[in-house]
Amino acid sequence: MSKKSRPEPSAGQVVARNRKARFDYHIEETWEAGLVLTGTEIKSIRAGKVSLKGAYGVVRGQEVWLEGLNIAQYDSGGYTNHDPERPRKLLMNRREVHRLIGALERRGLTLVPLDIHITRGWAKVTLGLGRGKKHHDKREDVKRRDADRDARRELGRRS
Repeated sequence: MSKKSRPEPSAGQVVARNRKARFDYHIEETWEAGLVLTGTEIKSIRAGKVSLKGAYGVVRGQEVWLEGLNIAQYDSGGYTNHDPERPRKLLMNRREVHRLIGALERRGLTLVPLDIHITRGWAKVTLGLGRGKKHHDKREDVKRRDADRDARRELGRRS
């Protein structure tokens, strides 16, 4: 008798991505952290009903929390549904938290969620330690992106 295995989601299946984060911040370092969720929250995340717009990380005591993350209520949740914008605790190693606290104490750095993904059935968030970009830095990024696009276009025409 052959044992049927449940199809495992692909490692690192990205559910939501914060596209403006890399445009608005210079990301210096990244971490991966687990999320403490309720049952209806993980169901909504798997359905892709999550928004990282306006989310940020804060340190309270020796714990890291994610504020402003919007996970829509689960359609079939009923009375057990969750609050969409509640603060969510992040699961990280103690050493990582201490390194993060030290890095955040430096001037002008902020903790930005880059994406939410599902790894082996667990919801995880990729956090970036970012320094805000100035307006002229953003212009340079747009110019570089346009130049790269034009170069790829010309290479495609020639071949």
